[in-house]
Amino acid sequence: MNSDWTDRSAYLPLALAAALVLWRPLWNPTRHVVTLAHEAGHALAAVATGRRLTGIRLHSDTSGLTLSRGRARGPGMIVTAAAGFLAPALLGLLGAALISVGRLPVLLWGAVALIVVMVPFIRNAFGFVVLLVVGVAVGAVAYYGSLTLQLHFGYTAIWVLLAGNLRTVTESARSRSGRSDLDQLRALSHLPRTLWTLLFIAVTVGTGVLAWRAQYAA
Repeated sequence: MNSDWTDRSAYLPLALAAALVLWRPLWNPTRHVVTLAHEAGHALAAVATGRRLTGIRLHSDTSGLTLSRGRARGPGMIVTAAAGFLAPALLGLLGAALISVGRLPVLLWGAVALIVVMVPFIRNAFGFVVLLVVGVAVGAVAYYGSLTLQLHFGYTAIWVLLAGNLRTVTESARSRSGRSDLDQLRALSHLPRTLWTLLFIAVTVGTGVLAWRAQYAA
């Protein structure tokens, strides 16, 4: 990270991310990015626990659905269900860590690679459009952007994932639809929704603190 960027505009990505997450007209489209990370978490966890990933859907109402085959209950299913709310926070922390050690290109091209890997599993047209738009945007910044632009873009994405995940967790906690990840986790683990909510909030806040230290205390 160059000192000129740090001295003059290091807090711009944080302010931009706050606007994208807190202002509803901007949050509605921004949430698709958080949902993309959320569903990627479900997908990666499903594969890691030996389940067969069968499809991912991203919907225009900003919701998503990841389908996999395997045991209907057990630790693997719990991990897969929990990974959705863990993924944006952990991806945000990973991104901050990569930038802090001078691996910004790895962050940007790694994001593109993850999107490419997800393409064969997308099962609806809107989901494909979301992947295409996000992938092209990240790829263009990675290939054409200056270091300053890449830093702004990378840190803005990190804070969008972290702040956006916190907002989606709290919104899901208030929902009583009976179809949320929190409801599924309650049924699978027999632990209350409140406990899962507090866990996801704690992880998101904790990773946010670590990301803050990586960016501003380095």
